[in-house]
Amino acid sequence: MRARHAVPRRWTRTAIALAAVAALAAGIGVWATQADGSDRCAPDARLAPRCGAWWGAYVPYDGDSSLTRPVHAFEKKIGRKLDLVYTYHDMSGNPVDGELLTPDEVELGRERMLMLAWESTVWNEKHHAGWGERQLGWKNIASGTYDASIIDPQARRIKAYGKRVFFSFDQETDFRIREGAGTPEEYVAAYRHLRERFERLGVRNVVWVWTVSGYLGNAAQMKALYPGDAYVDWIGMDQYNYYLCHKSPTWLDFEASQRPSYEWLRANVSATKPVMLSEFSTAPDPRRPARQRDWYAGIPKAAPNLPEARAYVHWNRAVPGENCDLTVNSGPALEGYKEAGSHPYFKQRVPRG
Repeated sequence: MRARHAVPRRWTRTAIALAAVAALAAGIGVWATQADGSDRCAPDARLAPRCGAWWGAYVPYDGDSSLTRPVHAFEKKIGRKLDLVYTYHDMSGNPVDGELLTPDEVELGRERMLMLAWESTVWNEKHHAGWGERQLGWKNIASGTYDASIIDPQARRIKAYGKRVFFSFDQETDFRIREGAGTPEEYVAAYRHLRERFERLGVRNVVWVWTVSGYLGNAAQMKALYPGDAYVDWIGMDQYNYYLCHKSPTWLDFEASQRPSYEWLRANVSATKPVMLSEFSTAPDPRRPARQRDWYAGIPKAAPNLPEARAYVHWNRAVPGENCDLTVNSGPALEGYKEAGSHPYFKQRVPRG
């Protein structure tokens, strides 16, 4: 289903443009319903909202492999419903991690959008608990080796779901080269093959997201890994303020952690695609706990300086290492994240189809 964008009859285009610019400059976006009931901030066919941005999160499964319970509990903590739930799958084909659109995802997707990240690996542990995995190889994906056994069955599951979903193939793909997934050329071929295969099977409800780390030390690799505007709907990046988690001497506020990579991707990869901050978070500063609150609370002020960032997806999972709790489950981090998520910039009407 394609969202319609109705131009109001009573206002001139100039007035609309001036109002939008003024509102964005104030960091609040424009949220208005027309007299005919249409929402002129409704998302386009790529699910990019015309005003503000989506508010989403990756929330891990609980010990009983439930996703609905943790998501509902997280939403209760933050005082709002997520627009977007981000989940990860491997290519094992097993019902625990290797089937796209689990029953929990379908349940959550009734009132939220889904972002499915599909890795060309088989995980060693359930829900990728220990981060171990076996690479299937991009050249094998591109050659069609896994079409019948893995790709086609999952593509058909997405088609049967019907509702539009965001879909990312091998997120942070620039870091996967060193893990043995293959070369940039092989990744481009695999990505293109995957999209062409989906389209051949009549899967029309996928919004294709190309996701890299955004780490500018990998600039050459990221540029070489881009499949091209004809194959990509959104550009995604995963940037953090790791601080003491990675023994960085410099604390970066939200804008400083995101804007350099955002601007590089817009200038060097594509200036026409909406951007998804597909993972973001900050590590704590144990000496100054309030820093975490301020980092999150500052997001709405920074948002107008990232005007094509149309989805903000928090990574709510700790990673291995000291001072690496990236969650917002309690304390100052929760306070700041809750404040940011209540801002009008992140209040959008989630599409039904």
